[in-house]
Amino acid sequence: MEVLDFLTNPLLWIAVIVLLTLKKSIYFVPQNRGFVIYTMGRYDKTLSAGINFIIPFVQKVAADRNLKEQSLEITSQSAITKDNITLNIDGILFMKVTDAAAATNNITDYKTSVIQLAMTSMRNSIGSLELDDCFQNRDSINAQILSAMTEATSPWGVMVTRYEIKDISPPQSIREDMEKQMTAEREKRSVILTAEGVKTAAITEAEGLKQARVLNAEAAKAEQVLAAEAAKESQILEAAGKAEAIALVAEADANALKTIGQQAATKEGHEAVMLTLAQDAIAAHKAIASDSTVVLTDGKTSDNVANTVAQAIAVSSSLNLESR
Repeated sequence: MEVLDFLTNPLLWIAVIVLLTLKKSIYFVPQNRGFVIYTMGRYDKTLSAGINFIIPFVQKVAADRNLKEQSLEITSQSAITKDNITLNIDGILFMKVTDAAAATNNITDYKTSVIQLAMTSMRNSIGSLELDDCFQNRDSINAQILSAMTEATSPWGVMVTRYEIKDISPPQSIREDMEKQMTAEREKRSVILTAEGVKTAAITEAEGLKQARVLNAEAAKAEQVLAAEAAKESQILEAAGKAEAIALVAEADANALKTIGQQAATKEGHEAVMLTLAQDAIAAHKAIASDSTVVLTDGKTSDNVANTVAQAIAVSSSLNLESR
């Protein structure tokens, strides 16, 4: 009876209604979330992070949007290049909701729409390039896809921040041809590097020979200069020696002549000079007589010779007597 009275108590039902009303009217929105509010079926506002109040039973939360950056996988799909090569390409994109209301009101499923748009944009970019360009210009492809998606997703309240191609898989036959091409390219580079090495070695060797010849020429030139200087100094020393010798001989001859002159000034010296002259005259006549069987004279030569001999004998006798 008491339980029945408690359940039928109007205060209890009033309290329950109040609690339900408060529950429906108070919302605590987490950080980086956006609650889209509809009033009587029409968009009214977007609740931001923190405590928020709405009118219960009149307003309701139509959508809860994640405002953080999200990553979406782009599954592998086929794309045909400009030179009609079929490639299997997969990728990944990063996006974030910038306007929770637009992402709710302007598009049914923004994630699916973004993925489909990424696939279409990727096919268009691959179709405008040849096979080699697809492998070499990944950054360019990513930039084209990102540019196309940024313009298309703006009305949806979604911003694509980055797109990356993860893998590009050509057919098996194309892979084999590419491997052959890479092998040929490596061999070509090896031959070029070898040739450049041989060329560099030859240039270095020629430069070394050139420098060696220059050094040898400079050494020979220096040797010639030193030899010339040595010869010059030798000649100077030899000339100085000869000059000194001539000076000494001249000085000796001068001293001898001086001594002879001093002695010739005396009586004994005069007689010695006359004796020497007589001896020289006799020797000269003797030499003439030995060289020829006929001797021509002027008739006075014999007298002169005799006089000279007599004077020489006299001088010799006088010197002998004085010496005794």
